[in-house]
Amino acid sequence: MRILVYPHAMEVGGSQLNAIELGAAIQRLGHEVSVIGEPGPMVAHLVDAGLEHLPLDPGRRRPSPATVRTLRDLAARRGLDVIHGYEWPPGIEAFYASLRGRATAVCTIMSMQVAPFLPPSLPLVVGTREIQEQAAPGRRHVHLIEPPVDVEANAPGRPVEEFRRAFDLAPGPLDIVVVGRLAAELKLEGVLTAIDVVGRLAGELDLRLIIVGDGQAREEVEARAAAANAAAGRRAVVVTGQLIDPRPAYEAADVCLAMGGSALRSLAFAKPLIVQGELGFFELLTPESEKTFLNQGWYGLGAGAHEGAPRLEAALRRLHGDPELRRELGAYGRRLVVERFSLERAARVQLEIYEQAIADRPAALHAFGAAAGVLGYKLRRKYARLRGTQALDDFNAVARSRT
Repeated sequence: MRILVYPHAMEVGGSQLNAIELGAAIQRLGHEVSVIGEPGPMVAHLVDAGLEHLPLDPGRRRPSPATVRTLRDLAARRGLDVIHGYEWPPGIEAFYASLRGRATAVCTIMSMQVAPFLPPSLPLVVGTREIQEQAAPGRRHVHLIEPPVDVEANAPGRPVEEFRRAFDLAPGPLDIVVVGRLAAELKLEGVLTAIDVVGRLAGELDLRLIIVGDGQAREEVEARAAAANAAAGRRAVVVTGQLIDPRPAYEAADVCLAMGGSALRSLAFAKPLIVQGELGFFELLTPESEKTFLNQGWYGLGAGAHEGAPRLEAALRRLHGDPELRRELGAYGRRLVVERFSLERAARVQLEIYEQAIADRPAALHAFGAAAGVLGYKLRRKYARLRGTQALDDFNAVARSRT
């Protein structure tokens, strides 16, 4: 099988990491996989994984007829069987490219909501059972692949000395590690709450918060961290910036604070996990809370942002005071991710989805409705931008995830 993987971006992020790692796993099973996308930090990662990178213009419109023609021409020249778009713009472009020629289209959505204008006949892959149930009515195929983890590449025992030296992180404090994009929506509220809580507790408990990532909210995060450190009278919060390989940060953690794919990678390193969401949601993963996250994903919504600080503080106090609990929860999390979320298992499920998509291609009759839906969405975004109310991370904002 010849497969073209099309991530929505080449910056460091969970959706594109899943696209690359899953593509590499499928290639190891004997199939031909290439990745198309603009320049960015993840290009080096995909090349290291043994995948071919095909460049796209970073200044292109999204979605655009020109990209559709590029995908269609590639499919014809290379004899592609599948064009696999990650998130809605690549998914839409893959759909239109598939309407003429041999390649069929598949779309993976790792956002918190499926764009309603995606064609009903386009095979979708989503990351949680809850989103699958929400998206299924009226759609032909909505498959579930929970975010996979390479449990061999992400495993306890990685060296951490160079990471600690680079950021002056002497061992001693209970290190709470956050790895992720510093996005204004979805993640920022929880990160700022964590900074405030650790800054306040640092005078009483030997804690340190290490934030690994970059994004449009970095300046705000760094300013809040500086204020927390000044109040604590010591370096209780450290912002490292982006790491192309964050595995030493996971390994250096005593506790991880995360959502989505980062939560699962935390578990792969046998770390106790506090799942972060929005509106004050923080929940320690235990055998008792496991069912909640297996259903709704590694995320949650609380009753209000004001509840976040006391919930996080309670979890941190519990973990700080009980090293044996940290050990037990770390071992339990590692077992869970190996048994349920391994990359090899996900790759075989993905191949089955490709085979079904080839046998049951998307229908051209949905082309007009999809185009009208995208146009309407773009006009609403333009109006919101003029009013100053545009969400930067579409289909991931709180208001969308609650609908």
